[in-house]
Order: sequence, then C-alpha cells, then structure tokens
Amino acid sequence: MAEIKGADLLAKSLKEQGVEYMFGVVGFPVGPIAEAAQKVGLPYIGMRNEQAASYAAGAVGYMTGRPGSCIVVTGPGVIHGMAGLANAQQNCWPMILIGGASETYRNGMGSFQEERQVLAATPVSKWAHAIEHVNRIPFYVEMAVRQSIYGRPGAAYLDIADDLITGSCDTDQVAQVQKCPDPPRTMAMPQDIEHALDVLQSAERPLALIGQGLASSRAEDEVRKFIERTQIPFVRTPKGKGVIPDDHPLSAGAARSLALQQADVVFLMGARFNWILHFGLPPRYSPNVRVVQLDIEPEAMHQNKPAEVALVGDAKAIVGQLNQALQGRQWFHPEGSPWRKALAQKAAENAAMIAPQIDDDSSPGGYYRLFRDIREWLPKDVVLCSEGATTMDIGGTQMPLENPRSYLNAGSYGTMGVGLGLVVASCVVHPNRPVVHVSGDSAIGFSGMEMETLCRYGMPAKIVVLNNGGIGPGMGDIPDNPMLNMKPNTLIYGARYDRMMEAFGGKGFYVEDVKDFRGALDEAMNFPGPALVNVKLSLGSQRKPQQFRWHS
Repeated sequence: MAEIKGADLLAKSLKEQGVEYMFGVVGFPVGPIAEAAQKVGLPYIGMRNEQAASYAAGAVGYMTGRPGSCIVVTGPGVIHGMAGLANAQQNCWPMILIGGASETYRNGMGSFQEERQVLAATPVSKWAHAIEHVNRIPFYVEMAVRQSIYGRPGAAYLDIADDLITGSCDTDQVAQVQKCPDPPRTMAMPQDIEHALDVLQSAERPLALIGQGLASSRAEDEVRKFIERTQIPFVRTPKGKGVIPDDHPLSAGAARSLALQQADVVFLMGARFNWILHFGLPPRYSPNVRVVQLDIEPEAMHQNKPAEVALVGDAKAIVGQLNQALQGRQWFHPEGSPWRKALAQKAAENAAMIAPQIDDDSSPGGYYRLFRDIREWLPKDVVLCSEGATTMDIGGTQMPLENPRSYLNAGSYGTMGVGLGLVVASCVVHPNRPVVHVSGDSAIGFSGMEMETLCRYGMPAKIVVLNNGGIGPGMGDIPDNPMLNMKPNTLIYGARYDRMMEAFGGKGFYVEDVKDFRGALDEAMNFPGPALVNVKLSLGSQRKPQQFRWHS
C-alpha cells in the first residue's frame, strides 16, 4: 500500500487548489514543505525575513484572486509572519500563512520555539486552524483557500506540527476534496438598483468614490462604462488607483477636498468610510450628504455614516446591474453643470499651486520636482509599488496609472515594511511587465535586505529611494551627543542604499544634483537586472499645504 508524506501532501494540495506561489523562510520544521512544493511545480521564493515573505503572499492574492502561500518556522517565525497576515486581513487580500509547529506529542512541554500559534493568529485572520492528522491535509487546505477568497477576501492560517510534516499516511486514506471554485457573484435586489439610481439622479453634486473592492472583483470594465454613461465625477482611494485611468476627464482627484466636502450624494463603490475616506463625517463631508454604498460584506454597511441605499454583493455583478438598468433611463450628469465647473476650477488652482515646485531645479530636489521626472519615466504598463508616508501620499497623485491591480502600497492598515515584499510578488506575478518601487529612505530600511532576494532570483525591479535622512525629514548633520541632541526621527542623510544594491550584484546610482536624476532613472531602466536610484531629497520638501490632517 502506497504512502505519502505530510509535506508532499501539503504541497500537492496547495497546487491542486490553484495556489500558484509559495514564499517563506525555511528552517525547522518547514524545510521539507518548500522542497515538496518545488517537486510538484509550485514555485518557492525564499525571502530574508518572514514579514516580507508574508507581505508578498498577500500581494499575490490581491493581484491574482487566488491566495498566495507563505511558510514560516515555529514560534518567532509565525509571530513575524503575522505582520503579513494582519496586513492581508485588513486590506482584504487573500493569503494563507502556514506555520510549522512543535510535535503534537510534546504540546505543552516547552518544546523548541513552542507557541500558541492558532490562538495568536485568530484575532488577525479570517480563519485559523491546526491540522490534526496527515490524511486531513487536503480538507484543511481547501478550507483555507475557500475562507480566503469567499465573501470579504482575507487571510487564513494553517498550523502543521513537525510530526505531521515528516509523517505519512496511506494514500487510500487521504481526504478527497474538489478544487475550490471561484466565489459566486452575488447580486443586489432589483428594487435597490432602481433606488440607487433614483438617488444619484436626484443629486446636484454627485460623486463616486472608487475603492479596492472594484479592483478585487475585476469590475474595471463595468465601472468605466458606468462612469462614462452617467458622467458622474469620481475620486479613487489609493487601492482604487488604476480601476479608471488617473487622467480620465471625470477624475476629480485633483480637487479631492472640495469634491468630498461639497458632494450632496456620494456613491461609495467598493470603498469604506474608514480613515482613508475620513470616516464619512464633517468637516470633510457635508453633514447632509446622502450615501449609496456597494460592498461585498453586509457588516460593512452603514459604518460611521448611514447609507440611504445598501447594495450588498459582488461589485462586478452589481455595477453590471446598474448599467443594465441605465438602459431604460435618459439621465446623465451634464458636462456644463456648476458642479463640474467648480471641480475643474479647483483642480486648476491646485495645479497652479504646485507648479513652481514641479519646475524648481534647485538641489537637493523637492518631492514634486523629483516626481516630475519619475512620472515622465514610468512605462505605461508598469506595476508600481510605493512606501513611505509622504512619498506614498504625494506619489499617489503624481504618478498616473492606467491598469487595475497595478498599484501596491501599505493600504488602509498603513503597514511599514511592505515595500520589497510587494516588489518580489509583483515580479513573480508579472514577469513580463516592468516593476518599479518608489520608497522613502525610512521605509526602505524595513525590508532592504530583500534586495538580495531580487538579485538572487534575477528580478529586474527598479527601486527609487527619495532620501531625506529621516522618518519624515531628518537632520543634515549628526550632532555631538546624538542621544540627547538629535531629533528622534533622524537617519543618516544621504545614506548609500545604492551601495547595498551593488553589494548583492545589482546596479546602484547616487544622485545629488536634480538635473542628473532623469539620466540615472534611464540607466536603471536599461540595466537588465535589479537597480536602485538613491536620490537626495531636500530636507525642507513637503506636500502642498493641507486644510486638514491627512488622517483626520
């Protein structure tokens, strides 16, 4: 009678469930899982840190719609990997974290790196469970996949003990399961569809808020059709970037504050009234704003701001319903409306405000001047990653995108350290597209050792570090007695991250004169392997003045 080892069965089960990539850091007891994955044709990408590996797994889930997987060692490995587990859960990214565990027959005895891993993972995941027998592995893998992609996408955790990884069972005793199908596309009630259109049609100042839910459901075609049919102006969230091209004539992103404050009807499309959208509350919104909300999760309805119409279900299906219902209506928001004119005027005023900074050739360069070169340099089909508070904030407005699921950042969780994990994931999912990462110098420090991963696998990502020597702007010089006299946010100004890349075999560029920046970018893009452009940023550079705090 044939037998199969636990590691082999786990790898086989992941492959059969449509999991396409595995990331991780190997060691006791999960090394055999990585080897088994390679044997069944499931690519394993070894990372330098469990956090980066788990971030990569979540990003794969977002880009592909099937969960990425990540293996980590017992105890501290699981704890480190939970950073990506929590990030995926908060950002609605499908992923499976697989943690090795102490031998089942030594539970509670104080085994090497023993930890209560299922208990620890439960609060930051959608579903967490321990595998109790080798023959049950396929059952739990299917369950983890289904939990991660059905309903609100999120994170699943599987715990597998050392004696199950190295143990075996008879093949005729293995649990028989089918591949988990793609989630069903649930639709809204027809009367709710008509009610939503009635509310939008009654608006004098309608506004659509384009969120990640539209990207996750692959609804970009339906959404573009809806926006162009209704002529409703839109603002997108960071994760909604690319669902509709940033340069679309109906984009009100350049007049975002005015659009939010003065809209009388807001259509919340796959987005939520969390801090990203200022909780839906005054003074960022009108106290009397009416809300139409579309979300996959019933529990998300009416959060912080009650919705007049709640459309619960799959975004692609529901926006398709809206488009179908619009065929019986002659309504659209007119181009010459006072609302459209006010948004256009405010956008022009904001553009004029930052124009001097964009054209400022003094060195070290400022954010807007550097982003001018980056914007002109970015390829049309780029997969763009971004990390660092101000870098990400300004970059989101200054780096246009045309394609959905092509912009990866910290998301609503605001996680630092995600950058190079996202880059690695982008390279494996899109090997034939250029991958660019724009990072602050503080942000690159969280995951900088993954430069070695890029070089080891020959991933030709291009990294741009905007270096102002701090968590935010730092100090030009390190003072005497730095523990007392140095600002707590200070880093080395002009630290040579480019040399780190070169140390691993990539190409590095160091830029102090803003006029040399574009040339360095071009050389980096032409280099066949990974490359990093480290550019000195003015210590005084900031975004344009804001009426409110960015997270208020």
